[in-house]
Amino acid sequence: MLDSQDVPCKRTERSSFVETLTTRLTTPAVGVPLDDLGVSLVDTEVTVDPTPAQVKTARTGVTPASFAIADYGSVVNPVSSSGAELVSLFVDRHVAVIDEHDVLPGMEAAFDHFGASFRDQAGSGIIATGPSATADMGNLVRGAHGPSEVHVIVLEDDHE
Repeated sequence: MLDSQDVPCKRTERSSFVETLTTRLTTPAVGVPLDDLGVSLVDTEVTVDPTPAQVKTARTGVTPASFAIADYGSVVNPVSSSGAELVSLFVDRHVAVIDEHDVLPGMEAAFDHFGASFRDQAGSGIIATGPSATADMGNLVRGAHGPSEVHVIVLEDDHE
């Protein structure tokens, strides 16, 4: 479904993450830690824990996705103290990074898998399906209310 949303998706092993990410960056780039995914932004051109001024001037934002909903081609961006939602919304290009085990087939599986934890922890997230777009004033305009480009990197387990 990501293809139908004009969202490039790249599957990669964790050991190749930096190489995969580098080809998707337009600088300046900002991001939030990806520690829970077992990868790091340390050896990249991404400024981690950016200031508001850095977010404002950034071209690319890199964030973890809580999970993805395959039927819709959607990623769920967490709302967190790290500022992931700001990094995902106020850039031209958003790169969402997700573990392959968090790609769920549909909305029912998403509710089953994450509903209880969202309720118990009063969690929230932004369901993003493709680049921001609007046709309110005539022709389709991308990037009107968020990124004009979205890329997804799916992290696979390394195979030896």
